[in-house]
Amino acid sequence: DWLFTTPLLLLDIGLLAGASQRDIGALVGLGAFMIVTGLAATLMKITVARYAFWTISTIAMVFLLYYLVAVFGDAVSDADEDTQSTFNALRNIILVTWAIYPVAWLVGTEGLALTGLYGETLLFMVLDLVAKIGFG
Repeated sequence: DWLFTTPLLLLDIGLLAGASQRDIGALVGLGAFMIVTGLAATLMKITVARYAFWTISTIAMVFLLYYLVAVFGDAVSDADEDTQSTFNALRNIILVTWAIYPVAWLVGTEGLALTGLYGETLLFMVLDLVAKIGFG
């Protein structure tokens, strides 16, 4: 579901910010790339490949978050105060929750296995609730 919900969240915040179609498309594409490489990290059987794809996905996420702050933040600067306030709240939800996802993968069963399957599932469930329902 992340391949559908992530682009929709990015589209929503891009439209709220008044970003250009090109900037929204770039961010949505980067989000899809992040999700697909994260999925590849989970599906790989070779440990080095798993961490390589996790690293690629995490780097894509860092660029995505930077783009969200810099480009969309600039686009929303011309909007009214209520729109800016809503944008900032939604952007902050994304920044905080999305930054936890790669850490959750790393400590979970696909990564270092520092937590069991139930702990990992609970962590991703809470993240999804906050990141998606909180955003909505």
